[in-house]
Amino acid sequence: MNDDKRTVVVVPCSGIGKPLGSVTREAAYELCDHLRPGDTRLVALSKLVLGDEPALERVRTHPAVTIDGCKQMCASTLVKHSGGTVAQEVAVFDAFRNHKGLKPEGIAELNAEGRELARIIAEEIAAQVDAIIQTGSKDGGQHA
Repeated sequence: MNDDKRTVVVVPCSGIGKPLGSVTREAAYELCDHLRPGDTRLVALSKLVLGDEPALERVRTHPAVTIDGCKQMCASTLVKHSGGTVAQEVAVFDAFRNHKGLKPEGIAELNAEGRELARIIAEEIAAQVDAIIQTGSKDGGQHA
């Protein structure tokens, strides 16, 4: 892992029981486990909800990328409520609109189209993570 101060926290929505929620989690796993494992740290939304102090400290001291599956934007809202800075908000429903041929289905296990949509989203976020780390600022040069 890189210098901890340059780590980007990734917070996907929970979206349990909804295909777009499953896409958010799959995209976060792809990003954190495969594309940028040394530059990212996954923080479960439930840890913030429960007030887990190490998770709260991570979002307060590192730039965050949130990945939300619906218009309620729970991940983004909770990071801000926890005192964190959202450097990048990603809305899966927007990505779905841009890739209508990839209709995610399934909850416990996504279909091939859902996994492909998650991969595309993760690749787009990876570029944002690189930009956030390069600028060295908590907001990645963006105002969220």
